[in-house]
Amino acid sequence: MATALPSTTICQTSFSFPSQNPCKVKSPSLIFPTKSHDLIRCSAKKKISFVDRILDYIEGGPKLRKWYGAPDLLPKDGSDAEDEDELPEENEVRDAVLVTDGDSEIGQMIILSLIVKKARVKALVKDKRAAMEAFGTYVESMAGDASSQPFLKKALRGVRAIICPNEGFLSDAGNLQGVKHVILLSQLSVYRGSGGIQALMKNNAKKLAEQDESRLVASGIPYTIVRVGMLQNTPGGTQGFSFEKGSTEKGSLSKEDAAFICVEALGVIPPVGFTFEAANGEEKVSDWKECLTRLMEKSEQKLP
Repeated sequence: MATALPSTTICQTSFSFPSQNPCKVKSPSLIFPTKSHDLIRCSAKKKISFVDRILDYIEGGPKLRKWYGAPDLLPKDGSDAEDEDELPEENEVRDAVLVTDGDSEIGQMIILSLIVKKARVKALVKDKRAAMEAFGTYVESMAGDASSQPFLKKALRGVRAIICPNEGFLSDAGNLQGVKHVILLSQLSVYRGSGGIQALMKNNAKKLAEQDESRLVASGIPYTIVRVGMLQNTPGGTQGFSFEKGSTEKGSLSKEDAAFICVEALGVIPPVGFTFEAANGEEKVSDWKECLTRLMEKSEQKLP
């Protein structure tokens, strides 16, 4: 019997910039005096939350850092020890995942899921120092103009896949040469289904989403477009899913589930590309590779 995906509950407030850890909650404890008047603290055992585990991992020090295979610490000024532009491109190892809009709420959720998988993560952010304070050295954060080809070339150094959690990046970005897979989280179905004032408010986002999808389909890079329902601040891993066409126009999807799907999509690279819809529903998924492969086979491999 298939079961729901493991819960990866993330505190809804996510990470705060700069370095704040609003999700850290002390477990309840009791303090008892001994005969020698020393105090003994007895803490109640509590299931460690996903974010607490991530924060323990990030803040765990050199031993835990070594266990996870994380890179050495960068200089305190946030600069790299050497200029990446001077590194040779021949025989370049492409093993990194680039997350665009990495300081957005859902971008952070994707980054945390990638950290758990011990992936090499690069992220485009607005504030590099704030991102480093939030994620430490486990994410190579970069701030700059994606429409600038020199900056984009540097950002894509060593990148095998890109995850775009929001619209806008693909419309502005230039040549994505060397990238093997692009995953786009698209709310185009939601934007198209909006009416009245909501339609006016989301008109610009709709145009960007349409441009992103069209640009990606025409790029020649293997792609996965995940069209989602209205994104909600609800716990992930507690509901099933619906992948039926039309389910996203009125349906919704947990942001945590959306982030989880994007990360799982890294494991299924289509020959050309495919688009599928995802909303919370009744279908339970125990094997995401099998599920995404089945959706890919059903897809007509063209934009609907």
